[in-house]
Amino acid sequence: MKAMILAAGLGTRLKPFTDEHPKALAIINGKSLLQRNIEYLASFGITDVIVNVHHFPDQIINLIKKNNGFGSNITISDETDEVLETGGGLMKAKSFFENSGPFVLMNVDILTDVDIRKMIDQHTSSKALATLAVTNRKTSRYFLFDDLETLCGWRNIKTGEQKISREATKYFEKAFSGIHIISPEFFQIIKITGKFSMVDVYLDLCKTHTIKGFDHSTSKFIDVGKPENIAIAEEIFS
Repeated sequence: MKAMILAAGLGTRLKPFTDEHPKALAIINGKSLLQRNIEYLASFGITDVIVNVHHFPDQIINLIKKNNGFGSNITISDETDEVLETGGGLMKAKSFFENSGPFVLMNVDILTDVDIRKMIDQHTSSKALATLAVTNRKTSRYFLFDDLETLCGWRNIKTGEQKISREATKYFEKAFSGIHIISPEFFQIIKITGKFSMVDVYLDLCKTHTIKGFDHSTSKFIDVGKPENIAIAEEIFS
């Protein structure tokens, strides 16, 4: 199985650290976010990983080379010219996933102990096009699922904006954790190039394809995108 770690973002929420470094190199108890997530994937036997880079790319590339990929086979997807967001970044790396089965896509600035193997098993058994890791935590933007955990829409509770793509009798709000399991058929369906978000793609695809949620509310999880969360992450992840 293969994976992609999204590490190209500017990390503006992590300023002033990201004025001189990529967010992927933020340190939690002596290890960078990038190293922790490479090792996290490797703990499930996923050692073929592509990492996209844009902001201070040389720092990421040099760290990977210096540490021999932290024991994994790391490929770099260079987005130096333009950061392509989640969807564009994945499409640029499309060739990496040729002749592979379902793969993992994850943000570099999250830390979790969610059982990826269980998530993959659910993805396979449900025959979903994509499975999204979600929890019941509070946030401002939610994916909306029906009672079978099928994606139906999206809601921003601060602005009141809402998009319903699939009708249901009741919608359940779930916070997205930045981890996806995606079937390779995705690349046959999506022909968009350039800069775009996976959220928009999922909201369009769920009209005609099955996108599932995988609730891991009992797992450890933190978004390390904000400076105040560094200390919290160090208490949760040794």
